[in-house]
Amino acid sequence: MTISSIHFSIGIMVISFSMGFLIYYFITDLTKEEKKNHMDKVLGQLINFVIFIWIGKILLNITTFIVDPIAILSYPSNSHAFYLAVLFSLVTIVFQWKLGRIDVLLFLNAFIHIFLSASFMYEFIQITWNGNMYSIGYMGLITLLMIVIVIIRDFISLYWLNLLIILLWTIGSFALSVRLPIMMVFGFTIAPWFFALIFLICLLQIIFWKKKEGAISGGN
Repeated sequence: MTISSIHFSIGIMVISFSMGFLIYYFITDLTKEEKKNHMDKVLGQLINFVIFIWIGKILLNITTFIVDPIAILSYPSNSHAFYLAVLFSLVTIVFQWKLGRIDVLLFLNAFIHIFLSASFMYEFIQITWNGNMYSIGYMGLITLLMIVIVIIRDFISLYWLNLLIILLWTIGSFALSVRLPIMMVFGFTIAPWFFALIFLICLLQIIFWKKKEGAISGGN
């Protein structure tokens, strides 16, 4: 990947997430201060994610980095760097949650809205500008999830809304990754096992929540 193509990809990413933040700002019913607070937290995590991508790229090419640190700039950020960045981001979010610096439910809800809107914009650009027809399936999935949020958000709790959307995204993305020759999320090729792992984590979270509810009910 040349430097110019890297700049082009970054440009598309910036445009996509800018639209994601803009759409979130206008469609949510929160106060201006609440919107700004949630957007700041999501932006902070996205910046962390970019930093973690670079850290992952360095760790995966540590020998080259030691010999010629500048050369690492020409190395593309592959899916392995993406996986490491996701792991580091999750650890960071959990750490901030434990310290009481972040409300996970509100953060996830804001992130989901921004992520889906940005994904829609990104895939739209891929289809119309780059002629990438493989993006049609994923764009359709994103559109469906956005419609689901609008329909059910007033009828279920924030916890179950977040979990349901993540589950549906995971199942849909897994199906696409198996069916299509290549499955990409923001330009990163994602393997089916990644979606399967997220699905498993969601199931464990549901089991934990049900046990917690049962313990509370039993105590009463």
